[in-house]
Amino acid sequence: MARRLLSSRARADLFGVPTDYEALVRRYLLSGDDVDLIRTRRRAENHLGLAVHISLLRYPGLGWGQDTMPPAELIAWLAEQLQISGCTLDDYAARRNTRHEHHALAMRHLGLAPFGPEHVQQAEDIATTAAFATDHGMKIVETLVAELRKQHLVLPSVDTLERLALKGRARARREAAAALFDVLSLEQRDQLQALLVNDPSLGQTRLTWLRGYPHSTSPASMTALLDRLNYLRSLDLPPNLGHGLHPDRLLKFAREGAVAPVSLLNDFGERRRIATLAAQMADLSITITDATIAMFERLTGQLFSRSRNRQEEVWRMGKTRVGKLMQLFGASIDAMARAQDLDQDPFAALDADVGWETLLGKRDEIADFGELATSDPLALAAERYAYMRKFAPTFLEAFEFNATDAGDDLKDAIALLRDQNRTGKRKLPDDPPMPFAAKHWPSLIVQDGKPQRRVYETAVVSTLRERLRAGDVWVDGSREYRRFDSYLKPRDKAETIMRDAGFETDPDAWLSDRRATMAKRFDQVERALKRNALSGVRIERGRLKITPHDAITPPAAVRLERAIDAVMPRIRITELLWEVNARTGFLDAFTDLRSGKQHDEPAAVLATILAGATNLGLERMAHASSRVSHAQLTWAQTWYLRPETFADALGRIVDAHHSLPFAQHWGAAEHSSSDGQFFAANRGSGLINAKYGPDPGLKIYSFLSGQYGSFHSSVIGATAGEAPFVLDGLLTNPASFDPLVHYTDTGGVSDHVFALFHLLGMTFAPRLRDFPDRRLGCFGSAKAWPTLSSLIGRPINEEVIRQHWGDIMRLAASIRDKSLKPSEILRKLGAYRQQNRLYLALGEIGRIERTLFMLEWIENADLRMECHAGLNKGEARHSLARAVFAHSQGRIHDRSDAAQQKRAMALNLVIAAITFWNTIYMDKAANHLAQTSPLYDAKLLARTSPLGWDHVILSGDFDWHSGAAERKIARPLNIRPSRDWGT
Repeated sequence: MARRLLSSRARADLFGVPTDYEALVRRYLLSGDDVDLIRTRRRAENHLGLAVHISLLRYPGLGWGQDTMPPAELIAWLAEQLQISGCTLDDYAARRNTRHEHHALAMRHLGLAPFGPEHVQQAEDIATTAAFATDHGMKIVETLVAELRKQHLVLPSVDTLERLALKGRARARREAAAALFDVLSLEQRDQLQALLVNDPSLGQTRLTWLRGYPHSTSPASMTALLDRLNYLRSLDLPPNLGHGLHPDRLLKFAREGAVAPVSLLNDFGERRRIATLAAQMADLSITITDATIAMFERLTGQLFSRSRNRQEEVWRMGKTRVGKLMQLFGASIDAMARAQDLDQDPFAALDADVGWETLLGKRDEIADFGELATSDPLALAAERYAYMRKFAPTFLEAFEFNATDAGDDLKDAIALLRDQNRTGKRKLPDDPPMPFAAKHWPSLIVQDGKPQRRVYETAVVSTLRERLRAGDVWVDGSREYRRFDSYLKPRDKAETIMRDAGFETDPDAWLSDRRATMAKRFDQVERALKRNALSGVRIERGRLKITPHDAITPPAAVRLERAIDAVMPRIRITELLWEVNARTGFLDAFTDLRSGKQHDEPAAVLATILAGATNLGLERMAHASSRVSHAQLTWAQTWYLRPETFADALGRIVDAHHSLPFAQHWGAAEHSSSDGQFFAANRGSGLINAKYGPDPGLKIYSFLSGQYGSFHSSVIGATAGEAPFVLDGLLTNPASFDPLVHYTDTGGVSDHVFALFHLLGMTFAPRLRDFPDRRLGCFGSAKAWPTLSSLIGRPINEEVIRQHWGDIMRLAASIRDKSLKPSEILRKLGAYRQQNRLYLALGEIGRIERTLFMLEWIENADLRMECHAGLNKGEARHSLARAVFAHSQGRIHDRSDAAQQKRAMALNLVIAAITFWNTIYMDKAANHLAQTSPLYDAKLLARTSPLGWDHVILSGDFDWHSGAAERKIARPLNIRPSRDWGT
């Protein structure tokens, strides 16, 4: 059987004839010239037949195939345009000569030539060029089809196009492998081959050892990372490895090498094997470089956080002692004050009432607490100097740190420490470089005229950490710690991108517009407050008061939702996933990393997804599943489940969900929300955030459309702020809708996020818990608005915006065209804010936009209601996530970021599938209740939610071959004759 490149769904998407009215109008509207040519034929069926030839040669470009009949919708649309009624093509289709003649006539009319043997090599070249960038079969075929259409060729058959694409892809792989192989010396090839040989000193192959680098935060992990990095450097791969190849093709080799078992790599041909290993080692060198710097960042951060935690712990433990000392101090003051009033000897009174010896006995304890309370974080961190020495010297020696001229003092300080470490010197020179932003640090370092090594080295290490995070210091060969400017687009390209998006790129014009807009809004709110015309809003004693909203779900809506839940069909999660796939085809998105093909056993893919979503794990899923082995699950996990395949699958489900009529009850999909949810984790897999208790963990930050489409999720640290990640999910949204208004709670808010939302053309509408404490900004003086003046803080700094407008445009354009992740740049901008003026400028733009939003919030009660309702949707999703992610007590055991992210994506996909299935059957349930129940009220359907799960059996044994994959008949509702709707 011929090898297939495209799935049935992909074939239909590329070459199917559309049947919906809008697509028919767009694709098959006949021109005047078309009609004139058609009218030259004699009979009505010939008119209609020629019209079909013209239409199908235009799109999809294959022409009218032999022994096929166009869709009735197309025939009807063409007949309507030609004003033909009661005509069929049955007789016409049987006349082959007429069909051939009309096909040739239509080709001449459209200026098309047939695809012949002379075009085969050219088509294969096109496919090869396309395949240098991707192995995705549909993308290669799309490029091939587009190029053939540009050359005015009739497309060959779909089978031929697939064969050409397969040949092009195979040739691209061979040529790319040869390009990598040929630049390597014989010695380098032998070294790469040796990676696959078991090393007795390691008890495993070098490749397995390199891949298994540690993720837990500890000095031992730093040592292990540096050992691997040094080994990779010893391979001495050419710096121009992959030069001339498309970056995606090089990445493809690296990704295959990262997951392929040693046995499979040994089965590759020599060129492909060596090329794959070379690409993987080059990529792994970058990955481990980033992991090492990130490890240094975390370890150094722990110097301060653990010292701070210890300080807080001492305060907590000594709270009672401190209270008693304060009481003793108070009693001493009282005794001396009474003596003063009575003209007695104060010290005698003190000795009589308190006891002089008692007071002297507490002197050391008071001094200790006083020193603890006033200790600088640097001094406290320096007390952990021995811990820092376990990782800092080797880290400083391992990398060459680059910086602008402003960073020369830090480079000199690092060079000094390296020299001290190499020579074993302990005493610092009297005037060491002082590259510290904190102005008081030198006074902590120099004591009695001599710099203290412990404090100095701790300060240098801390400063290096902050500047690496900010991008002021960078490392060659790193992906995550590059020079800050390298993240941003050039100024001219950036302004073009922003102008094309409709944004004002002149700073004075933009400031003038915002100044006028802000003055107008201040005037409106000022007048409304004076008239007491704002619902639930007032100013009392200079402080803003906003009456909170009560719960917005009426009891009748709760009863209706319970009635709907009661009649929902009962279903196992396995069957639910099969039924959602039957309607959406989301399984087609999970393709093999190497071949781009779908899995031969899709049940293994579904079982692997559910193993991650429920936190069951592959081994226990294999034991709980019928006819699905652990080896199959591992293979699916390795080769089919990737971020891009998850995103493609999720996009299909969410798009299908949004197209359901019942989903329209819940509002506009474009009104989205996001929120973080804490999950416990093992120590080493997460961090402790006291807000969530004493256990370590992490957060999954998830996004929900206004119609409950769960369209994105990402893993962030338990202690990480949510604000930098808000835009990530919106810009990487795999569904076809564009979020326009986005709701978050206070955790997702910062002035910089407000700024970026404005620069990207979206509306940010957070619920601010500390709303009254946030100062409004204004241009100039606040005296023009006396009622609001108590709420207005410092004026907007227009000059800093003008000075950095060019970089602001570069930043916004880089994010807008998705070449830069918002969270990445926001964290860098915020990491070293003392010196980053761009951070200040962006914050000033954010103050403008936040002020305009706050004025709208004050004035618009509907906005407050909408935001509250939008966030409630996300909170309901958290409950479903907890129910699905139930195994191992909902605790995450994965240590690597990639494994944690894959688990979060699996959970999100299953939530989206449940939501989609629920929406379908809620529609059926509502229709049933409309006929049978007094509880039904169509107006209350907007208050319902598709996030229920009581009817879904989430655990137990998993039967993946129950026949649900082939089931076409809808499930009956769970209707009991004696149901009492009044309860």
